[in-house]
Order: sequence, then structure tokens, then C-alpha cells
Amino acid sequence: MHIVCTLYESQINGLCLTARARPFSKLFCAQLELEKFSISQNSRLATKSFYYIFCFAATNASHRVNDCQFEDLSDETVVRAMKAISESKAINKSEILFPVNVSRDENVKAEEQQRAIEFHVVGNSLTKQVDKQTIFWLIGLQAVFAYQLPEMPREYISQLVFDTKHKTLALIKENQPIGGICFRPFASQGFTEIVFCAVTMSEQVKGYGTHLMNHLKDYSIKHGIRHLLTYADCDAIGYFKKQGFSKDIKLARPVYAGFIKEYDGATLMHCELHPSIVNTQFISVIRKQSEILKELIAQRHNEVQKVRPGLTCFKEGLRSIPVESIPGLREIGWKPQMRAQRTSRPLEESSDPEKLAASFTAVLQSVRQHQAAWPFLRPVPVAEVPDYYDHIKYPMDLKTMGERLKQGYYVTRRLFMADMARIFSNCRFYNSPETEYYRCANSLERYFQTKMRELGLWDK
Repeated sequence: MHIVCTLYESQINGLCLTARARPFSKLFCAQLELEKFSISQNSRLATKSFYYIFCFAATNASHRVNDCQFEDLSDETVVRAMKAISESKAINKSEILFPVNVSRDENVKAEEQQRAIEFHVVGNSLTKQVDKQTIFWLIGLQAVFAYQLPEMPREYISQLVFDTKHKTLALIKENQPIGGICFRPFASQGFTEIVFCAVTMSEQVKGYGTHLMNHLKDYSIKHGIRHLLTYADCDAIGYFKKQGFSKDIKLARPVYAGFIKEYDGATLMHCELHPSIVNTQFISVIRKQSEILKELIAQRHNEVQKVRPGLTCFKEGLRSIPVESIPGLREIGWKPQMRAQRTSRPLEESSDPEKLAASFTAVLQSVRQHQAAWPFLRPVPVAEVPDYYDHIKYPMDLKTMGERLKQGYYVTRRLFMADMARIFSNCRFYNSPETEYYRCANSLERYFQTKMRELGLWDK
């Protein structure tokens, strides 16, 4: 399983920190059965990522995660935590029947599962017959946008809603559109422009707006688009900030200039999408992580509170004893000191970040120049391989790795190795062993390992 680097902000026992946790990619990509508290692989991975943060907060106040040694939680530990959570909820039956803190996100997802609301991507077409249902919804969406966005001319709204290059993600309730996001994808540029976003007044403050945007993010990722752009007026800036948009535009201006529509008095905002995150499930995953984290902290607290008998060995004449023989130390998280680093690994994570980055740059440049690197130089184009992203949920390529390297993403060699390994495993998963692509993956992987060993970055 491959590792992605996600920035978390957490506060534990009054210690505010920003840590680079390491949840696995699959963590964000599965439906969690929260009610059943199923002990799936994703649940275990969720626990592990938060355990990393917990250990970091408890052992390192200097905010340098690289100095900590992390271990995966055992399945038994996770089972105990999940069982304790399940039992505590079973005891408090009133909370199950009359939940106090049910989030709007959970309510919206429940409505969607019950088919009380539906989400559809609709649009006009000049090349094929548009069914009456789609026309009916487009007319309804036009009315919603016109009423909720009074500053926009009705003719302009109609023009874009029915334009064949634009699509609208429609929120349907009782067969009536109650909200939607009108957008135009620019696949060649790698971004989608959001033109209109609105929910009818009577259905606002129910979480529909957030769930709409999450569906659009997942739709964009599925179609190989990693960036969203929009011009927001002063009333909409707050909403877009909550959805992960920022005024700090990460895209180069030539990428979008001349493509998107510019509006006077509006602010351009940008949201970068992570292909490993299923946005419609993200809040559920984080909530599940939080529950497990709290349970683990409670279990650890109970261990710390135990009063153990004092040591009597010194009265018997012993001058010293091994630290690991002291009762209770292992239970509260103590681990033996790591052995001295091997001379074959001079560039471990604790070394100079600039030196580490220089080594990664050298390796990446050598890999790019290898004769077998040609299939992996850029992301797989959707136009050439339409079903690729249906099978490969966590794509990776050498161009993306180069961008991550420039952004300082690879703070450890393990992150760098994980992304490179993802390239090869994706290739072997999608292609047959007899194909040229499969052979290129094997050849380039061997070359990569050789280069890493030459720089002392490979310990296998």
C-alpha cells in the first residue's frame, strides 16, 4: 500500500501542532459503515494515521515529525478500540435513537442513500437528442440560478445553462431541481471553471451546498481534472473558503487566462484536488478517525494511571538494571532505542532537507532519462485511455513527482519511494505482463533501486 502525505492540524492535551501524518491512500476511498463499526482495512488505516499524530504530540514538542519513529498499530489494538466504541454506543441507547450531534453531512448522505435527493450531471447537446427530463431540469436550474443570483442577467444565465460546452451538477428533490453548480471543464488545461453555484432559499443551511461541491470534486477527479477555478463575489467568498478554495492561485496564469470568464468586482479563487481523496466520504473518515483516536487516548490514559509497586532490586545489591525491565514502561509506549544507523544509509530522514532534496532530484533526473521511462513521463491522458482512471484510483507519474519535489513534499525518503513504487504498481496492475508497458515498469524499477542504493537511500 502506498503512502500519501496529508497535512493535519490537531490539538492534543493543549499542545497545538501541525504534523505530517501518513494515512494510506485507500483510507479515503472506501465507504465506511459507521453504524456497524466494521473493522475493515480502511478503518485500521484511519486509526494508524491518527496514532501517528498522537505519538508525535506525546513525544516531540519541537514539531519535527521526522525525529519520531512510528509503528503501525496491531489489528488487535484496533479491534479493541472499535469494540469499546461500539459497546459505549450500545449502552447509551438514547443517543442512538435521538442523536444529539448528527452533522448536516450525515443527514444529506442519508437522504441521498434513501433516494430522497439525487445528483445528476446534465447538459444540452447539439449532436444527440436531449430527453425531456433533462430539458425540464435545465429550465428549473435556470430559474434557481436567476432567483438566487439576482445580479446576473437572466439572458446570460440562460445562455450558459443551455450552452453545449457547459454542464450542470443538479441537486434533485421530488423530481424538482433545488440547487446546482453550472461549470465548464477545460480538459486540455486541467481545470474546471465554476460559473454558477446556488441552492434555493428554502433548502439552504442543510448541508446541500457542501455536498454539491463534494460531488463536483469527485466528478472532476474521475475525469482527470485536478483544479477548480471560480470568480466569487463578496457574498460567496466565505462559502468557497469553506469548500477548500483559496485566493492563492497555484496555477500559472497562462494556463487559465483567456479561457475563463472574468467578472468585475469578483475575486478569482482556486481549489486543488487530491486524487486520493473521495470528497463525499472525507468527513465520515475524519469523524471515524477522531472516535478511534479518543478511544486510544483513553486507553493509554488508563495505563498511565496505574500505580505499580516500587523496585526492590537495589535493596538486594544490584547497581543497575535494564530499562526495559521496569514494570509499566512498555505499556505507556516506551520502546528500545533504535540501533545506530547503518553506514549504508547516510541520508536518512534526519539529515539536511536540502541535501535530501538534492539526492531525490538527481535520482528523478536519472530515471527520467532512462530509455524505459517514456510511458511514465506524464499523467495518462484520458483521451487516449478512457477507462484508465476507472481502474487506477491513485495515479502517479514522473512529472507529478517533479512538481511535488519542487513544492517540498518529499520530506522523507519513504514518501519519495512510495510515489515511485506507485508508478510501477499501477502499470503492472493495468497492463498485461506481455506488454511493453509492463516490461518498461520492471526495467525502470530495477534502475531506480540501483540509483537509490548508489546514494545510500535504499536499505532493502
